[in-house]
Amino acid sequence: MSEDRVLIAGAGPVGLVAAAALLRHGIAVTVLEAGSELSLESRASTFHPPTLDMLDELGVAGPLIDQGLKAPKLQYRSKKEGVIAGFDFGEIGDRTGHPYRLQCEQFKLTRVLLAQLGRNSNFSIEFGARLEHVSQDAGGVSASVHLAGKTEVRSGSWLIGADGARSEVRRALGVEFEGFTWPERFLVLSTPFDFDAAIPDLVSVNYVADPECWHFLLRIPDMWRVMFPVPQEVGDEAATSVKYGQAMLRRVVPGIDAFDIAHTTLYRVHQRVAKTFRIGRAFLVGDAAHINNPLGGMGMNGGIQDAFNLADKLKDIWAGSDDRTLDRYDRQRRTVAVEAVQQQTHRNQQILSERDPAVRQKALDEMRRVAADNSSARQYMLRSSMIASMRRAAEIE
Repeated sequence: MSEDRVLIAGAGPVGLVAAAALLRHGIAVTVLEAGSELSLESRASTFHPPTLDMLDELGVAGPLIDQGLKAPKLQYRSKKEGVIAGFDFGEIGDRTGHPYRLQCEQFKLTRVLLAQLGRNSNFSIEFGARLEHVSQDAGGVSASVHLAGKTEVRSGSWLIGADGARSEVRRALGVEFEGFTWPERFLVLSTPFDFDAAIPDLVSVNYVADPECWHFLLRIPDMWRVMFPVPQEVGDEAATSVKYGQAMLRRVVPGIDAFDIAHTTLYRVHQRVAKTFRIGRAFLVGDAAHINNPLGGMGMNGGIQDAFNLADKLKDIWAGSDDRTLDRYDRQRRTVAVEAVQQQTHRNQQILSERDPAVRQKALDEMRRVAADNSSARQYMLRSSMIASMRRAAEIE
């Protein structure tokens, strides 16, 4: 059944990083992408310091940084009180070569990666190839794909499912996706409005707590992305209307007649982790393995870290290591998804949306205390940058 290569379902940032990491070790790769081309969706737009360090190893951090915006600071704010706590990535400059977040849409990374990968003779990609079925035996794995109106089979030694939250690989493997869906949806509005002129002391990453309408202000090149929760009683059509978007932005800056809204996205938010990240010769990475709310920018970054972790272990297998090495991938990355990513993103949303005045004040006072203490602030930055979770994964045998 086996062909001496790795099959990867999905040509998003996680799938193409997995391909690049494997090719670096001399392992041949075929990427199967259901879409007709690389996605243009912006979706994730934050790259954390250790992710940039990894991308630097692949030779793609530089071109990505050239297209992005460096964000060396982040802050928590209250709509009523202004800045509550500020954090500087310089505090962890001894742990990373990139002491900042990079704000850059994910589709820019996939294009940089594909341009590089296309020059490698061990790389191939098939667009319009939708996975339908997976089978495996002791010698390899086969993926049945729907391609150009017919079903074809692609074979490899291993299969990586990097095909997103609705993963066909996860479905084909029968892996449960445990967790829950938030009752609120998230609305993201992109606008060139000059928030710096309207709100004092902004930085590029701003979490704004408010019991009535918390929001998140994120600067990207030439634009701001503003995220709001949308209550259950507001329908999808109403939530994506110009009228609703304008009303939400006026909550951030009152008195403006009309904002220029360049892009509107509404999506449901989940906190889910696959019951296992490995079934025999098949693996789950990125959103196929774990999804979470976007507060903290940990989803794509966690997926890229999955890809690096797994590629290193497959390299060891190619070199003759015991197959049980691969079980460590599941133990390490699933533990981190549950303990770090899920808990941190859940906590971020709780702080911003808390309605009980006493509970909210206690949480904000704690953020003040953390930011004011150098040791606590450093530990917070190690967690929020995902450096701590990578260290935690490495400790698991």
